[in-house]
Amino acid sequence: MVLEFTSENFEKEVQEAETTIVDFWASWCGPCKMMSPVIDQIAEEVGQNVKVGKVNIDEQEELAVKYGIMSIPTILVMKNGAETKRFVGVQPKENILESL
Repeated sequence: MVLEFTSENFEKEVQEAETTIVDFWASWCGPCKMMSPVIDQIAEEVGQNVKVGKVNIDEQEELAVKYGIMSIPTILVMKNGAETKRFVGVQPKENILESL
């Protein structure tokens, strides 16, 4: 299941989780729409071991600024609250899974 991360739940859901994939996106972004089904597939495949969620940058500007999101989609892989890998643009599912 893909979660929705907000400034209200980000710390609990991401900072306190062992491994998290965070997709920064916006509804007007074409490449983001292309990545959405990929993120859904990843969530299905790794669901029990990895939290997968999305941050709408239009609604959660402070998170986008905090993590230095300059273009979207940007996907962060985070372990114990620290960024371990960053993907910018449309990515194959395998690239993201390999970074886990």
